[in-house]
Amino acid sequence: MDKNAVYKVGYGLYVLSANDGGRDSGCIINTVMQITSNEPSKFIISVNKQNFTHDMVLRGGKFNVSILTEETPFSVFQTFGFKSGRDSDKFAEIDFAKRAENGLLYLDKYANAYLSFKLIDTVDCDTHTIFIAELTDAVSLTGGESLTYAYYHKHIKPQPQKTEKKVTGWRCRICGYIYEGEELPPDFVCPLCKHGAADFEKIEA
Repeated sequence: MDKNAVYKVGYGLYVLSANDGGRDSGCIINTVMQITSNEPSKFIISVNKQNFTHDMVLRGGKFNVSILTEETPFSVFQTFGFKSGRDSDKFAEIDFAKRAENGLLYLDKYANAYLSFKLIDTVDCDTHTIFIAELTDAVSLTGGESLTYAYYHKHIKPQPQKTEKKVTGWRCRICGYIYEGEELPPDFVCPLCKHGAADFEKIEA
């Protein structure tokens, strides 16, 4: 167990990978938190119920989390965040995915560590499920600083093009999708990246 890998978890963006015994799937998540320090350490992750990887975690009971770095290109977010896992093999497009000890995939490029987990409990949170899991493996990889939300917004996510038309509404912080309307429904889910209303920001006129 590499403690340095655990220390790289922060307020950032990650690739969650899971397997249901027949196929692999992956998605972008933004919540990975350690809740106990005694071994085996326990962590929680939050996953949108509409994401296919959510179902695979439930069926397979094991998953990996790749900790993304500042070198991660936007194409990784396009692959894992904007496509349905039900009709595409996301890892088929990634030539730097590796198998871990638990048989699942992780990214060995654009990640500075990966963590493997065994699911022990779940908490229903309406649009999301909180997965509580034991840490079974932690490995440091070569790579830069862990990717934060602020760095993603400033340096990786494409900036909106200037337009004469003023757009009002709400913008998804993850993929940039715009919901036009004065009020965003509290149960709204982004049709692109499947993140909920909490990940939207008001577009100021």
